[in-house]
Parts: sequence; structure tokens; C-alpha cells
Amino acid sequence: MHIPPYYRKPSWQRFFSGMVVGAGLSWCIFLYMHGVMLEEKSAEISKLSSELKDEKNKVKIWQDDYKALNEKSLEQLTIQDIKVKITNGAKYDLDTLAVLQVEEEIREDLTYFIAKDLEFVYKSRDLITKIIKNKVIKAANGKRYRLRIKSTVVYTTVNLELELQLDD
Repeated sequence: MHIPPYYRKPSWQRFFSGMVVGAGLSWCIFLYMHGVMLEEKSAEISKLSSELKDEKNKVKIWQDDYKALNEKSLEQLTIQDIKVKITNGAKYDLDTLAVLQVEEEIREDLTYFIAKDLEFVYKSRDLITKIIKNKVIKAANGKRYRLRIKSTVVYTTVNLELELQLDD
């Protein structure tokens, strides 16, 4: 087998040398473009990772502040209103005006607890019970009644459900 003698013709020599120089030049351009592109992408990735880190720190700070504010607000819940309901006024033939007056008296006795801390009111529920149980109500029909607590709900509004009993 024999290799053709192209190396002796100058046109073929220029063609092959042009191919070698072109391949080398294109390889250099490829490496340059690829390097520049990788450098830009790595700079963008590092910028985005630092932004992500900053945002995570901000989110953590916001979450910590939010938790602290929630705990603070839960600690500072106060009593806004007191609602009193007498359930068995009709049993003793009391008119609604008398029942409303008794409810208003109880509400006035408990106004001390309005704007107090929720925890303080919860700890003072025995005092509320004593205030209500020691209250003697004189009705228009001449009878005396005492109150008994049926249910108590203490939150921002204190809900008391009371029953009347004849006083001995």
C-alpha cells in the first residue's frame, strides 16, 4: 500500500496547514469562550448563593421577631368585656327587667377585672366565685336569692353563666 505524494504539492500543503492552524485557532477560541462563560456563570452562582444566604438570614430574623411578638402578645392579653347571663330567672317568676338589673349589678362588681391581664384574672377566679356567691339579691316579690355559677369561661371576654337559688 502506498501513500499518495500530496506533501510535495504546495496547494495541498497550504490546505492541510490551514486545517491545522484553523483547528488550533478554533480550539483556542472555544476555550476562551467556554472559560468566559464559565466565569460568568460561576460569578452568577456565587452572587445568587450569597443572596439566598442573605434572604434565609432575613427570613430567620423575621420568624424570630414574629415568634417573640406572638409570645409577647399572648402574655399581654387583657380582659376586654364581662358578660353575665342568668339562665333560670323564669323559674322564680322574675321579670326580664329584674334579671337584667341583677346581671348589670354583677357586671359592675366585676369591672375591676376589665383591662387586667388574662393570667391575673384566671388566678383570681376564686375571688370572682366568692364575689358572686356572697351576693344576695332582693327581688321585687320580697324574696332573697343567691347566685350559683353554672359555667365560667375566661378569655378576652369573661363569660359567666349563673343560676338563681332561694336564700335560706
